[in-house]
Amino acid sequence: MAEKRLAAPELDSFDLAILEALSADGRLPATELARRVGLSKSPVQARMKRLEAAGYILGYQAILDPIRLGRAHVAFVEVRLSETSEAALAAFNRVVRKIPEVEQCHMIAGSYDYLLKVRTADIASYRTVMAERLSQLPHVASTSTHVAMEAVKEGRF
Repeated sequence: MAEKRLAAPELDSFDLAILEALSADGRLPATELARRVGLSKSPVQARMKRLEAAGYILGYQAILDPIRLGRAHVAFVEVRLSETSEAALAAFNRVVRKIPEVEQCHMIAGSYDYLLKVRTADIASYRTVMAERLSQLPHVASTSTHVAMEAVKEGRF
């Protein structure tokens, strides 16, 4: 069943300040958030509920350190499909979502069909993921890998 969302309200400067503060630290207590944006606690809590109901805030999560978790190797993979019918795209999408090493998957307009961000421990484990999972995805015609040397900016909206 689809989640029901309220109509998107106009965002004022307080709403934008709340969203910016929460994107930096989703665990901010309401009292501290209120202090930072210049409102009292009750209006901040009401605005947060409204922003959640309207779909601006999708949830709260811990941001994990992939390097400490043994996933320091990042590769971006261009994927070209053999066909791009709705059925082929749906089959690819369904299977790629199940691969834990694929951190992001974007359908792209251009010379290839998808761009994947793949995170593994090292180049050897990436090679295994490529051979055993990525190249076996439905309708994959070709791939091209770009290995990241350094993350200059990641994360925040």
